[in-house]
Amino acid sequence: MTNIQQETEPTIGALTEEVEADSTRSIATARRGRPKGGVRRFLPTLTPWLVTGIVLIVGVALFGLLGPLLVGDPSAIRDSGMQPPSADNLLGTTQTGQDVLAQLAFATRGSLQIGLIVGVLATVLSAFFGILGAYLGGIMDEAFSLFSNVFLVIPGLPLVIVISGLVPQEARGLWTIAIVLAITSWAGSARVLRAQTMSIRNRDYVSAARVAGERPWRVIAVEILPNLLPVLASQFVFAVIAAILGEAGLSFLGLGASNSSTLGTMLFYAQNGFALAQGAWWWFVPPGLLIALLGMGLSLVNFSIDEVINPRLANVRAQRRRERRARRAARRPGPGGAARLTETTTDRKGVAR
Repeated sequence: MTNIQQETEPTIGALTEEVEADSTRSIATARRGRPKGGVRRFLPTLTPWLVTGIVLIVGVALFGLLGPLLVGDPSAIRDSGMQPPSADNLLGTTQTGQDVLAQLAFATRGSLQIGLIVGVLATVLSAFFGILGAYLGGIMDEAFSLFSNVFLVIPGLPLVIVISGLVPQEARGLWTIAIVLAITSWAGSARVLRAQTMSIRNRDYVSAARVAGERPWRVIAVEILPNLLPVLASQFVFAVIAAILGEAGLSFLGLGASNSSTLGTMLFYAQNGFALAQGAWWWFVPPGLLIALLGMGLSLVNFSIDEVINPRLANVRAQRRRERRARRAARRPGPGGAARLTETTTDRKGVAR
């Protein structure tokens, strides 16, 4: 005869304790799985290329900001013309005896100013015509899209040359060149933002904000714009690159700003002074080298931002993060880290996955 034990039903207190324990475990698990910051997913991965780009940009920017405070008058004319670099003039002198280092410092500041102005104006124009039109839809979207297409099919460089040629030389200042470059470089970015906005506006959280009665400007600023920050950052960097190169091209053709000094104007005066024919490399190599370094730094940063924008690179970025976490976990002292390292080594030797 077997003994049959009667199962006791759990009490209300035991059930309450079990529910509380499950809730505590769920909260802890959610906290461990929660990302450290919402902004972190919009930031590019810190790679050697990104670090190199940032160092180049910061170096050129510091030279353009602090250099004019440490050098003399760039327009001062001296008797020593076409002198190579020496202790008195670290980068030599021009045909009229002007210090090339002083000119380079002020020219770098002017090119950075034009790049930033054009970058901001082009980004604002592309965001206005791209995001606002795509969100509102209807006739507004059709009008904005037609306007963007008109500017998109017009050749940029010939239009810039024509507009700059029509402006009188005395009125062709830094802001004039910046506006001319901005109105010819925003259409392509507007098309990209329009496509991205049309994809985002149909998502559930945007529809919920509309149903809740949120105003259009708030829906755009709070729900749509944060998701477009990587795209806007990439377009801003690209606009700065295009502005610096475009201004250098216009100045080299004699259509640049007449009352300001830029790297393009230095190349223009070096060409007119026959610096290449006379072998005065210190006159045209430094401005060309600074343009190349600044463009390379901005391009490296833009390539790193592309990891956030391009869906094809999302898996590569996630794989890099997993590898970094694995390396950090392997370096941790203690039995846990040693066990993980041993387990990983054994698994790699035993089974090929």
